[in-house]
Amino acid sequence: MIIFELFILAVALVSLTYVLHLAKQKAIHIWIGSYIVHTMRRLLTSKPETTHIIFCWVDHFEPMWNKVEQSQQQARLQAWIHDYPVLAERHRDSTGRPLQHSWFYPGELFNADQVGSLAELCRGGYGEIEFHHHHHNETSQSLRKAFDEAFDKFREQNILVLPDNSRAYAFIHGNMGLDNARGDDWCGVNDEITILRETGCYADFSYPVAPCISQATKINSIYYVEDDPDRPKSHNTGIDVQVGVAPHGDLMMITGPLALNWQKRKHGILPTIENAEIQQANPGTSNRVDNWIRQHIHVKGRPEWVFVKVSCHGAPEMSYDSCLGYQADAMLTHLEQRYNDQKNYVLHYVTAREMYNIIKAAEAGQQGSPSDYLNFAIPRPQYLSSSQKVEIS
Repeated sequence: MIIFELFILAVALVSLTYVLHLAKQKAIHIWIGSYIVHTMRRLLTSKPETTHIIFCWVDHFEPMWNKVEQSQQQARLQAWIHDYPVLAERHRDSTGRPLQHSWFYPGELFNADQVGSLAELCRGGYGEIEFHHHHHNETSQSLRKAFDEAFDKFREQNILVLPDNSRAYAFIHGNMGLDNARGDDWCGVNDEITILRETGCYADFSYPVAPCISQATKINSIYYVEDDPDRPKSHNTGIDVQVGVAPHGDLMMITGPLALNWQKRKHGILPTIENAEIQQANPGTSNRVDNWIRQHIHVKGRPEWVFVKVSCHGAPEMSYDSCLGYQADAMLTHLEQRYNDQKNYVLHYVTAREMYNIIKAAEAGQQGSPSDYLNFAIPRPQYLSSSQKVEIS
């Protein structure tokens, strides 16, 4: 009997050691406490009679991924030019609007032809272009210079430029290292949030990045961060955006869902991490969609408007099915059938800029349909064609 009890104790200790090792390896310790608190609050919050689902799909869009030849980059781009409108037209929200996409194009790898092709999709009403940047071992001065050089190239294409000729953009950090959260090899700039604000960034859409070590402690929220220019990862904490409360800090953080997925388990026992990234190996299944919405990310004081931001790397061939093909179609079909009955749920497809505008409308106390506020704070860029730019000049 003693031997058996010792055996059970040994098994328990080994299992606990393994679980702790796995948790540290996946950096779960950074955010699990916040997740538990968030879950308890969510379970204790009464459900609104009608919930508006504001769905935004952001894309780390890199046709040049894996350093492929120009011909393959062009083939990747053409897949989107030809097939994305077909997918988008097949999937419409409560207002009849087609699916929207936000292409975060890497500024340091700028290609005018590629950006021009994406602008055609924008002119067709299928989405918008935003700013994505990879950098490492930078200084504040070198990062500003790199940003300015990239912005000049975007401006030549009339991208990231508002009708009044000012600059405004949403941002995704290419190396999952915002504000030097992952170390110098993946960023290098402790005052990156200040640089973003001063160069026209209205919100960051980088997170979540779990299981990366740069994941912030604050999760499943929309919040303002105040930059500490002398320390990294200022966005680890922040103040929630709230109805009727003035903005506080340097930059808005719009995070996607981060949770545990108990329906997809490692070794059939441990839950996997749900970080709302759509991949070939982890497509947007109905179970995942339900989990995203269940996290109930909202502006404090406006619980009936739920914000769901998902991400992908949509350009590589391996992403085709999950972003353009049958897996994407199945995900969107479930989203529309389950969350757009016009009574319990109302679905809205939006771009990153439009999601920000709806958040600002909520903060200002606006009510009703979120789709009334797509241009509340920042107007839509014009995405002028070459001929239109000539006419205006």
